[in-house]
Amino acid sequence: MKKTALMACAALVVMVAGAHAAQRDEKVFAAVQANKAGALDLLKQIVNVDSGTGDVAGGNKVAGILAGRLKALGAAVRTEKSEAPGLPDNVVAVFHGTGKGKILIISHFDTVFGPGTVKGRPFSIDGANRAHGPGVGDEKAGDVTALTALKILHDLNFKNFASITVLLDASEERGSPSCANLIKALAKESDVEFNMEPGDAPDVLTVWRKGAGDVVIHVEGRAAHAGMVPQNGRNALMELIHQINALGSSFPTSGDGITANLTLLKAGSRANIIPDSAEATFDERFRKPEELEQVVAKMKANAAKTMIPDTKVTVTASGSFPPLVENAQTHALAVRADAIYAELGKKIGHGGNGGASESAVAQSVGTPALDGLGAVGGDFHTDHEWIDLGTLDSRLYLFTRLLMDTGANPPGK
Repeated sequence: MKKTALMACAALVVMVAGAHAAQRDEKVFAAVQANKAGALDLLKQIVNVDSGTGDVAGGNKVAGILAGRLKALGAAVRTEKSEAPGLPDNVVAVFHGTGKGKILIISHFDTVFGPGTVKGRPFSIDGANRAHGPGVGDEKAGDVTALTALKILHDLNFKNFASITVLLDASEERGSPSCANLIKALAKESDVEFNMEPGDAPDVLTVWRKGAGDVVIHVEGRAAHAGMVPQNGRNALMELIHQINALGSSFPTSGDGITANLTLLKAGSRANIIPDSAEATFDERFRKPEELEQVVAKMKANAAKTMIPDTKVTVTASGSFPPLVENAQTHALAVRADAIYAELGKKIGHGGNGGASESAVAQSVGTPALDGLGAVGGDFHTDHEWIDLGTLDSRLYLFTRLLMDTGANPPGK
């Protein structure tokens, strides 16, 4: 279906659900203003706790802070045991209302930063009104946006929804191994999924995402003394270098389409031993599942042509997230967001990127999904990650009104 047709379908869905008047909800707007300081305090509190993926103590601490806030708002809160070892448990909170819509909100509290990061660069605000700190945008500001919107609904006694379920994911940065099955189960029970990943600058919703996967080239060789009898060895590292060079520029390393980037190299145990094993990991991003298969096929074809005799090359692939695909359902949700932003006299963009998320998993079981609803930010996964504090008001208003709108008029699956 062409994009114009998708947009026409989306507009029709919104007309059926009831178009928004371009006039802001003064009660929601006032509540957003009243809750800004508290939201910023909560953001500072959770950013200043290290919670890198696999940091069980830190993750549990952040999860406990957020779970306590959800309980105080009247949610039925439970922990869901991690589906993979070495990870904190996930948190699920459920609010029950009197309306029709069954809404799923997914946010994650893990980051890519290890223990001790906060000590070196805690939460801070610079002169450009940007907040910094490990995971401030990806996605602790999203956690705060979700909880603050739910607090506003609670304070306004808004109940025009059947249920709002919040999943706090403990392991999104590794592909959500702690809750992959849980995401699907909750999404199947829901009319819509909203994801609290950060919005892209200058002010963009995420309507598509690439899928993500790892492809590993592993070489087995033969060890030998590197000084006395190197000829007896079979250098796995040299063969691995040959395999990487053979791949060459077969696939782009950047852009909106498929990308393949070398991210990890492992080889050898000591400087005086010919390495008997070597391994390279490529991060793959793709718009269509078959694109990942193309990369694997190319690497396997190369593996059959070794340069170092008696070495063995194997190629394995594992996917973490499927792609989030542009479709009529996503566009319909984005058009609803457009109308809500118009209440503020603002426009919001629609876009996509190579950062995978849980929304694609929700969409894969047929649930309409909209992503990038957290605060606008950038430089994620770096030591200068930031969010634009000037977007907190508009994003919080947007998400609160989006919950109200879809709670009263849920999209069809």
